[in-house]
Amino acid sequence: AVRLLVPSARFEASKLKVVLLEDQINKHASIIPRTYILSHCDFTANLTLAVSNVINLEQLRGWYQKDDVVAEWKKVQNDMCLHVHCFVSGPNSFLDLAAELRYHIFSKEMPLVLKAIHCGDSALFREHPELLDSTVRVYFHSSSPKYNRMECWGPLKDAMEGKQQDQFQGSISRDCPEKWRSPKSIFQALFAFLL
Repeated sequence: AVRLLVPSARFEASKLKVVLLEDQINKHASIIPRTYILSHCDFTANLTLAVSNVINLEQLRGWYQKDDVVAEWKKVQNDMCLHVHCFVSGPNSFLDLAAELRYHIFSKEMPLVLKAIHCGDSALFREHPELLDSTVRVYFHSSSPKYNRMECWGPLKDAMEGKQQDQFQGSISRDCPEKWRSPKSIFQALFAFLL
């Protein structure tokens, strides 16, 4: 809950640890397949970015209990897209109560996530600078229809700077201050904070 009350975290390259899963990645291969799993530590604000050609299922075990973000490059109608996946809520009813809060935190911190991917896989971006013009699609996975959605964040170079395009799919209001005045939202924020 506190994360919503403070400005977005600033990306610091010194706090990013990159793990290239060498047995699962060819540094000079084509862009696809290329996947990322970004984890963070709430206490130190350190980030760990795993880069590979396949999604590391072992690292994702218990994804619905963590704040890890998964991303992958995909070709959509002959254009490269970065698909980012965030787990908002699911099989646990406690997470359903925190869905609104988790959605807003993931949205707020998305530029940091994208900067971590750009910095952590800098060799790929040096080799393929055109990727900065690729569209970013963010998938919020939730058992709640309200938060189970995809948002188009526009070109990566703009999305990293928080210049999000207004191409939303779904019905979430962008009027956050009014939403946070509702008793239900305040209860959910308090409940999520206590978890």
